[in-house]
Amino acid sequence: MTDTDAQDDETSVTRVRTLADLAKIAGVSPGTVSRALAGNSLVNTKTREKIEAIAREHGFRPNQMASKLRRQKTGVIGVAIPLGHDERQRISDTFFMTLLGHLADELTEKGYDLMLRRVIPAQDEDWLDRLIGSGMVDGVIVIGQSDQFERIEDVADGYLPMVVWGNHQEGQRHCVVGTDNRLGGKLAAERLIASGAKKLAFLGDTQPIEFAARFAGAIEVAEKLGVPIRALPAHLSPERTGEEIAQHLQEIEGKVDGIFAATDTIAVACLKKLRERGTDVPRQIKVVGFDDLPISGQTVPPLTTVRQDIAAGAKGLVDLLLRRLGGDDTESLVLPPHLIGRESA
Repeated sequence: MTDTDAQDDETSVTRVRTLADLAKIAGVSPGTVSRALAGNSLVNTKTREKIEAIAREHGFRPNQMASKLRRQKTGVIGVAIPLGHDERQRISDTFFMTLLGHLADELTEKGYDLMLRRVIPAQDEDWLDRLIGSGMVDGVIVIGQSDQFERIEDVADGYLPMVVWGNHQEGQRHCVVGTDNRLGGKLAAERLIASGAKKLAFLGDTQPIEFAARFAGAIEVAEKLGVPIRALPAHLSPERTGEEIAQHLQEIEGKVDGIFAATDTIAVACLKKLRERGTDVPRQIKVVGFDDLPISGQTVPPLTTVRQDIAAGAKGLVDLLLRRLGGDDTESLVLPPHLIGRESA
């Protein structure tokens, strides 16, 4: 007998005791194996047939009690925050904490607990599959599409009880709740220009879908009115934001007189750096943020911003998810933005 024959013979008699054992042989995640053996349409036909064949070959039978438990209600909703575009961002970010607070209130009132996961997709490509297949949650809320749009779209094809906070695009398959970000960007640019700004900058990362839509709206208005606008990348991780903003402000001194910050968090950091430089806001530079977080009315000067109704968004996320848990294939909910005029522009 050759070494190859011996290896093949050893593989053929290997006992597969767990989903993890079977997943290792099939080259997929345990969650994919679980769904394949349950006949879930989330797994494509070719992969499911491959897994079923391997299971038959090894005489594998899934634990019936575990399967039964997975079919029972847990009373828990999984909330995932994927950070594919900025891995060092923190859940302690004011926007996340505001939205999570409202979500916790809504879910608790409906009799559900919340299980929170901060996800780094580069370290866990199957993050959404594993959460759904864990048997620990009845449904999933994803906060932010980040750079995971296609992953979310794929899962939405076969998994109904999932709702996403983010930006809605025509033709997308996953259900989303969020603000009309493009319109919000238009409102911000219009305010800056109406206040006398003649050279604009967008301060923030333009890769995340929501931020890209805000920048696109600002560009539309700026081009229509003949006002130049540039993008200045800024991350949301605390250890990088201040340094990046300080560098940008040094580079654009005298070249920009209106800043549209992608978030209030960035805008607040910008106001701080401008104050440290002795720059008068709004006389020398006007600043508009986005979110209308509680801190925006407490800055010096108070921040003009585009308000997205986070409380209404949280309620919409929970309401749509509960309808989906009941089998209703719901439409997305797009909330209107509102300009909140204060002293910074």
